[in-house]
Parts: sequence; structure tokens; C-alpha cells
Amino acid sequence: MVKAVVGANWGDEGKGKITDMLAKEADIIVRFQGGANAGHTIVNSYGKFALHTLPSGVFYNHTTSIIGNGVALNIPALFGEIQSIMGQGVPQPKVLVSDRAQIVMPYHILFDQYEEERLGGKSFGSTKSGIAPFYSDKYAKIGFQVHELLEEDTLKEKLKRVCETKNVLLEHLYHKPLLNPEELFHTLQEYRDMIRPYICDVSAFLDRAIKDGKNILLEGQLGTLKDPDHGIYPMVTSSSTLAAYGAVGAGIPPYEIRQIITVCKAYSSAVGAGAVVSEIFGEEADELRRRGGDGGEYGVTTGRPRRMGWFDCVASKYGCRLQGTTDVAFTVLDVLGYLDEIPVCVGYEIDGEATTDFPTTGRLERAKPVLEILPGWKEDIRGIRTYEDLPQNCRDYIEFVEKQIGYPITMVSNGPGREDIIYRKSAIS
Repeated sequence: MVKAVVGANWGDEGKGKITDMLAKEADIIVRFQGGANAGHTIVNSYGKFALHTLPSGVFYNHTTSIIGNGVALNIPALFGEIQSIMGQGVPQPKVLVSDRAQIVMPYHILFDQYEEERLGGKSFGSTKSGIAPFYSDKYAKIGFQVHELLEEDTLKEKLKRVCETKNVLLEHLYHKPLLNPEELFHTLQEYRDMIRPYICDVSAFLDRAIKDGKNILLEGQLGTLKDPDHGIYPMVTSSSTLAAYGAVGAGIPPYEIRQIITVCKAYSSAVGAGAVVSEIFGEEADELRRRGGDGGEYGVTTGRPRRMGWFDCVASKYGCRLQGTTDVAFTVLDVLGYLDEIPVCVGYEIDGEATTDFPTTGRLERAKPVLEILPGWKEDIRGIRTYEDLPQNCRDYIEFVEKQIGYPITMVSNGPGREDIIYRKSAIS
């Protein structure tokens, strides 16, 4: 059976913890899109980890971790990540990398930095990890797939051709040093030596696994609102963040994805530019940020303070719909235990009209939140393992959100650890 774990909102919803938890029952975990530009925080018996490329189920001995063809593969970052977790006592993981995955080149990272510098105050808030230039090259058909590292003669010729194009931009647009194809070739030889032990025909591997009845978990990066088609364009990422893309980015038939677990935070948080309608500011935001997550709400990759807001039912309903949600995992609920009252965004007011439909970017920028205030529960809920043992106001909050978004909340996370989870049967499932 194939399951997908994806995000409903801007990313940072807690997908890593949910994937790590579900991986206990999985045989194979697949990263199917994105690159090292975002991260997943994992807390388990080995310690606390920030993963950027490795799937979040990598800590189990029985699992195979796969980097799918849809991933923007930063080879030294992946290699360093494997070495890093082993240095913290994690057994050597079984990792496979698709021979069709494309490589983040050193110049992708440079171009990302140069473009943000050129745009100045009109920048997109990039993590400067090379992701947009990488995907631009992929679809311009001048990218490099992993298998090309094994073909030296054609690799040299292609590098020379691509560098000619890039150097025009470097000289005349960015006024930066030019690329040397010989130096790049030597760098790619080092990449080849790092990645060679992991190269695999992933699509064929997964086909056999499905036929053998293996349990496969697809792990997405970021969330619906960062999708380049359906998100808050142009303040989005460069690869599809939807579960539907899991079939493409892993190389499996779409009908094999039977369960889609969409992760929602119990409040809103976002890194980067773009509208967050329920955003809060000042001391109110600082307090939620300080208490949030495990050690505060700061970007796993960048360390940037996340923008904070109340739970947004409009954005989350939309996010769940686009994902094809079968189950909602509701995370970091314990963080809200300090509040006397908890505002929830139940609609938007745009140009004097109320709506519960998520709008396109121009209208979204003009949206104001319609808030409903719920009573808080004012106690620590960590350690509770059954839904019935949660405070009444806490259950009321969950059930209010569930009714607003229209998708069943079947998992409630009330702490950072694997064991901090409450399973429930939804009244609307």
C-alpha cells in the first residue's frame, strides 16, 4: 500500500514527525520533490535532527530511504547528511537514489544568490539553495541527471555547451566571475564518487515493491500554498507540493496512492514572502513563536523566525482539497495551552465581501481575516494518549476546526516525540 504525507499550508506543519512515526509500519520511504531548501525536524531516541534531503523515516533499520526522480538533488548535502546522522549514532541507512534524479549544480546556488541580490527589495525570499535556477534548467532541458555522471565524454561536451550560455548571463547581467567547464567537470567527478553506491532504477524498484505488497510512504516537502500551480504564486517553490505529484516524482502509477495524510498545524506559521491572512505581529506573535514547535518557530534550513498567525480554516480547507486528503494530522496542539482565548480565521473579507473560498494571489493580498474566538483550555496536554482525556475545550477546538475544513482529523500531535500522538475516529469520516 502507498501512503503520502503532505502539507496543507505553507510548510513547517510537522510532516517530519508524522512521517517518522508512520515509518515504523513502512518498508520504503520516498522523497518525491523539492530539495535541501526546506527541512524536517525529527525528535526520537537518537536525539534531535534537522533533515533536508533524507526521508524522515531514515532512522528505522528495516526501512529503505529513496530519493526520487522529482527531487532537486544536492549531492554533497545528501552525502553530508548521511555522514552526520551516522555520527550521532544512527546505523548506516539503506539509501537509494534515482538514476533519473537531477543534480543541483554549484552554479545553481550562485545564480539563486545573484538573482535575489539583483532583485533587492522585490526578491522572493529564497533560501538561496539553488532551487529556482535548478528547476528552470530542468524544464529548459539543460539540467544534468544522475546517470549522466557515468558518461564522461558526453558530460564534458554538455558542460562546455551549458557554461557558454551561463557565462553570458554572468558577464552581462550579474557582472560576476565566469564558469570554468574543466573545474565543473572535476567537481562532478567528485559528485559521481559520492553518489555511485546509491544509484538505482527507482521506478523499477518501486514497481517490484508494490507487486510484493510492500508498504510505501511518500514524503512531500512544504505545503499546498507553496505549489507553483495552486499556491500563492509567485511566492511559491518550484516543484509541485501536491500528493498527486508523488506518482510522478517517485515513478509509480497514480492509482497506487491509497491514503493521503495531510498535516495541519493547530495555528499558522510561514517562512518567506506572500500573504498570510491570519498573521499576527508584535508581542502576540513573539509569544507564540517562542512557545511554538520544539524550541521555537524558526526555519529548519534558514533559522529565520517564522511568521505567525491563527489557524486559517479557509487556507487549510483549500490545502486539504487540493491534496486529496483522506486523513488530517493536527500538530503542535499542545503549544496553544497558554491561551485564555484562541482566535480562528473562519473566512476572508475581500473588497467588502465575505468568502470561505481561497482566492488567487491579487485578491488574497487584499483579504482580511474573519475571526471567531474559542475558549482556551489553559493546561498542559502533553503526555495524554487518548482523545477522551483531552480537556473539553481542547476537544471542542479540534472538532470546530474539523467541521470548518470538512476533512477528518484522525491524528492529533501533542508533543515533538514519536509517542506524542493521539489517534481518533472522526465524526465526519
